[in-house]
Amino acid sequence: MKLTKVATALFISSTLLAGCNQQTIQHQAPTIEIADNYQHKLNIYKEVPITTDLSHLSSNQKQLVSLLIEASDIIDELFWLQAYGQDKKSFLSTINNDKLKQFASINYGPWDRLNGDTPFIKGVNHKSLGAQFYPSDMTKEEFEKADFADKTGLYSLVRRDKNGALFALAYSEAYAEQLQRIAAILRKASKLADDKSFSEYLLLRADALLNDDFRQSDFAWMDMKTNMIDVIIGPIETYEDQLFGYRAAFESYVLIKDMAWSEKLAKYAAYLPELQKGLPVSTKYKKEVPGSDADLNAYDVVYVSGHANAGGKTIAVNLPNDEQVQLEKGTRRLQLKNAMRAKYDAIMVPIAQTLIIPEQRKHLTFNAFFANTMFHEVAHGLGIKNTINGKGTVRQSLKEHASALEEGKADILGLYMVRQLLDKGVITEGELADYYTTFMAGIFRSVRFGASSAHGKANMVRFNYFAEQGAFSRNEQGLYSVNIDAMSKAIDSLSATILEIQGNGDYAGVDQLMTEKGLIHSELQLDLAKLEAANIPVDIVFKQGKAQLGLK
Repeated sequence: MKLTKVATALFISSTLLAGCNQQTIQHQAPTIEIADNYQHKLNIYKEVPITTDLSHLSSNQKQLVSLLIEASDIIDELFWLQAYGQDKKSFLSTINNDKLKQFASINYGPWDRLNGDTPFIKGVNHKSLGAQFYPSDMTKEEFEKADFADKTGLYSLVRRDKNGALFALAYSEAYAEQLQRIAAILRKASKLADDKSFSEYLLLRADALLNDDFRQSDFAWMDMKTNMIDVIIGPIETYEDQLFGYRAAFESYVLIKDMAWSEKLAKYAAYLPELQKGLPVSTKYKKEVPGSDADLNAYDVVYVSGHANAGGKTIAVNLPNDEQVQLEKGTRRLQLKNAMRAKYDAIMVPIAQTLIIPEQRKHLTFNAFFANTMFHEVAHGLGIKNTINGKGTVRQSLKEHASALEEGKADILGLYMVRQLLDKGVITEGELADYYTTFMAGIFRSVRFGASSAHGKANMVRFNYFAEQGAFSRNEQGLYSVNIDAMSKAIDSLSATILEIQGNGDYAGVDQLMTEKGLIHSELQLDLAKLEAANIPVDIVFKQGKAQLGLK
């Protein structure tokens, strides 16, 4: 799908005015207009200052954090190119409306990420499903028929040669100048790292950015246990590639570990092998054994950029995505506590007060929100990574649907884990109603992320499935209540469905599931309109940077 860029629209407008009086042209600058129905939709984000206590960091550590922020800013440049195709400064300079400019900055282009990538600027077509990873005139059919090296590679762009044939261009070549700058910063930062394993990771990550081979740096990241400062940086998630889900987008998180909360969470990862065996699905779909080195920690996020900063903000991370690393080492689950708390206070509490029956609002708790989010990330380690019938990895087999189904799996199995660990007495805080009711409010929060979001699609599927199974009810006032027993049964049956689709690499099955249940029906749309009328933010935007942290 060919995009109509803002700059192109302005050029056309100027051309049409060519016959006008020259004096008029001198005084009539091109204007960008807000799309219809967006005049009152630019305030859906609440700005939240991102801070944390850095007083315990040494001078070297503070310098290290500053360098990681500088590297993250270059990552941001790269994601603008992947998402929109033009640098941020050039694009935003064409917008005079301050609110519109901020909204465009949050969305990394003229498309609303929380509304199915709908254009919010007149004269702009819908966003290409392949973003800037593929030629704008390339069809899925052409790609499927083509034969070239690194066709489904995570770390390459698809381009045309002089004869029009498709080929893959490695990120290290396409973005050589920016990646060399980032690598130099990471190597400089490694000299300031007090933790030896962190220093080694930074060096390996610098190398990986220049050779497109991230596995060794992923292994090194998994082996880090004692570092207080952390950074996730590079091409990581594939959500931006909605055409196939093959290409990874650049992003960065700079993090400070919360040692006290991390110590509380450490015990849960040990239960992964036992919980894998108990999954409510036949044995052939749970033969893989989660890595035993997986860990679970809490962090404060102090800076995000690129894909991690686009649209809705992440509150937890489960990485690395490399299936081989996951099978050998497991994953690290990072709970971003300060971001989570901000969303709970600004969004979850008012949603519950608007859409949950009064008798069950007491079951909305931050501990349950934190736990549901945490076990969502832990649950990514459960299930299956490789198909059982030789179709390759689940990610490759399910293509553009892989991310949405994986997010749905993690949500459902996260609730399964909570129920199991409550029964075992491992979780001692709250009752099952807390986790289910908080999860219900969380569905309304995530559904508002829109159809273009993997998390949004997953929540729509789950909401409609739960409705069919009687897991919740809606009264005449439009208030929801959770049916605990029916919810448990629905969790088990949907878990089995998702795990079987993944294990079979059933593309047709997941396509049908998303088509039939990945929709917002009229009744739910009315309920979401209540949230909008109550001026409840859809998400948060970070006020961040060195000055915000008191750094130079």
